[in-house]
Amino acid sequence: MAEITARMVKELRDKSGAGMMDCKSALVETDGDLDGAIDILRTKGLSAAAKKAGRAASEGLIGVQTTETSGTIVEINSETDFVARNDTFQSFVRNVTSLALEVGGDFNTLKNSDYGSSGRTVEEEATQMVATIGENINLRRSTGLVVDKGLVSEYVHNKVSDGLGKIGVLVALESDAGPDQISQLGKNLAMHICSADPQSVDIESLDPRTVERERKILSDQALESGKNEEIIKKMVDGRIRKFYQESVLLEQTYVLDTDKTVADAIKEVSVDVGSDIVVKGYVRYNLGEGLEAKEDDFAEEVARLSE
Repeated sequence: MAEITARMVKELRDKSGAGMMDCKSALVETDGDLDGAIDILRTKGLSAAAKKAGRAASEGLIGVQTTETSGTIVEINSETDFVARNDTFQSFVRNVTSLALEVGGDFNTLKNSDYGSSGRTVEEEATQMVATIGENINLRRSTGLVVDKGLVSEYVHNKVSDGLGKIGVLVALESDAGPDQISQLGKNLAMHICSADPQSVDIESLDPRTVERERKILSDQALESGKNEEIIKKMVDGRIRKFYQESVLLEQTYVLDTDKTVADAIKEVSVDVGSDIVVKGYVRYNLGEGLEAKEDDFAEEVARLSE
């Protein structure tokens, strides 16, 4: 059997655009025959798909689905907004979101779940979609929320179809009250979260590192005022309170009634329905947030290949 060297793999990769491990497997299968390996990759559809997979995909859709006490949210990316308006792509996102609801939103489980009767997993179906649609398709993330009693509410912003849009929100409310009694509050809170983009539900769950970083920045700014230490401490404490009001859901000014905080709005509904309402969690996905074009590091791939 011919020795499959890194140089051979690189040459095949350069010619086909396929991934390193796919190239290596094809060369092993053909005993080092480059042309035969290209044919194998083309037959599997990996060559064309891999070339497209190297392109940045930051458009696409957020999918959201809920039952009364559970919900899931999924992001699937494409290269252009045009594809996001494609019926085939929308159907794929909707189907994947339904599967995500079945597996509680767990991303790894979702990727490896059967995609209907296709004989492919969800991840494999996404690769198949690359050839069908002609753009890079990327399964980016999924999350699920569940409560034992109460309601999981949803909101989709810039909606292109039912449950599909550019920003998606889930919010989980725990309460002994019936879902119909708190459904309007749930919808309103989801809309608020979409608009205000809080960093945490309450002060206690805010990342301590975030608070310390903010406190240091504010302290450095206050020191420049030249005031004494006691006044500087009061200045920083006041600004931290303002930071909480801007960043923490329950402390934020309620978007739908700016005379109240979110905590006030929840308390009012709790009194009306005769039961406590607790925000157990929320998820907010903004399409493409944090995505950057990825550049391949070939030297690193070769090193991994030789391990």
